[in-house]
Amino acid sequence: MKIFLAGAAGVIGRRLAPLLVGAGHTVVGTTRSAGKADAVAALGAQPVVVDVFDADALRLAVLKSQPDAVIHQLTDLAFAPGTPQYQEGLVRNARIRVEGTRNLANAARAAGVRRMIAQSIAFIYAPRESLRLESDPLSADPAVATNVNGVKALETEILALPEGIVLRYGLLYGAGTWSVDKPIRPPSVHVDAAAQACALALTKSAPGVYNITEDDGYASSEKAKRDFGFDAAFRLTP
Repeated sequence: MKIFLAGAAGVIGRRLAPLLVGAGHTVVGTTRSAGKADAVAALGAQPVVVDVFDADALRLAVLKSQPDAVIHQLTDLAFAPGTPQYQEGLVRNARIRVEGTRNLANAARAAGVRRMIAQSIAFIYAPRESLRLESDPLSADPAVATNVNGVKALETEILALPEGIVLRYGLLYGAGTWSVDKPIRPPSVHVDAAAQACALALTKSAPGVYNITEDDGYASSEKAKRDFGFDAAFRLTP
């Protein structure tokens, strides 16, 4: 398959692109920074410099690529929780989820793409005593409204596509994240396992929403295990 990977230079994108290439896929990987194009090429992907907020340029990039599927791994969270810049990052990230996802989904439709996978989050469910399932409601707490509203917009856009797939990741840890050695708190998932989940979902998943988390008592990832073999213990070899 030919894959248009938006966010190839990001935390998950850097782990995902080699997995896709290794599986025999052709990957067109985006970055908004020309300075990162060589890094994307080093992953085995064909680099494209484009800003997700430039709807016309993004549409042309997807049309030119003529991909079989689009993967959305774009985020903008450069600063960790507790830092002064973190809240600003949440606002920027929400814009990507709302406006950026809309632009990318529209570009996919223009190119006739049916299958699109997008990164969402699993740590904004409403409180519940038992494990959270994909069908459970999201939090109504005003303190997390920016995250929740962005997630709802993203998931609505993706699930409106004929083969839209949403992966709700736990808090990432591992190479390139805020916590390299261990989980921050539940729900968590190692960045390598998150990348592999996306690679597996590309060809094995039915449309819908999937929790991608470790078995740490917060959410159930049984649906992802059953449908496409998600393995939270997966790690890339160094």
